[in-house]
Formats: sequence, C-alpha cells, structure tokens
Amino acid sequence: MTGRALVAWNLRRIRVRRGLSQERLAFDAGVDRSYVGGLERQEENPTVDVLDRLAKTLAVHGSEFFVEPAKGAPPPEPLKSGRRPALQPRGKSRSRTG
Repeated sequence: MTGRALVAWNLRRIRVRRGLSQERLAFDAGVDRSYVGGLERQEENPTVDVLDRLAKTLAVHGSEFFVEPAKGAPPPEPLKSGRRPALQPRGKSRSRTG
C-alpha cells in the first residue's frame, strides 16, 4: 500500500471512529472540506503540516496515518448519511438568546 493510500485509509478509519464528518474535521482542523475528501480518495498529497493539524484535531499521533491495515481487512465504512446540523465552533450553544 502506498503512503497516500495508507493516509486515506487511516484518516477515514480514525475520523469515522470519532464520529466526525469530513466537514466537521475540516472545520476544526482549518482545512477545506473538499481537501479532506480528496485525501480520503487519494487525490491529494498532504504536507506534514496538514497531517499534524489533522492528527491534533483527531487527538492521535501523526504516525497513526501510516498504520498498515490487517491483511484482508475491509475498508473503513463511511459515516451514516443524513442531514447534519450546521457547523458551529465547538463549545458554543446552539440556542439563541436575546
């Protein structure tokens, strides 16, 4: 498996395990959502800085992106589709007052 394929596999695996959408991960890491999708589809070649930001956001060590999957392991499943709430910075209330 190439480095780009390992990053794609593990990024999705970790993101889904954390229950984060690509949009939420991208927002929290300060990268474009389409870029996260491109990483997971092996269309983008991330810099070390981007991998560091994603790892920090996902609360993992950067080396987690290069873990070899077990032989014959099924690819990571995507999150369930469906309507997701609008993005807001974490820690902010969704209710409006005033």
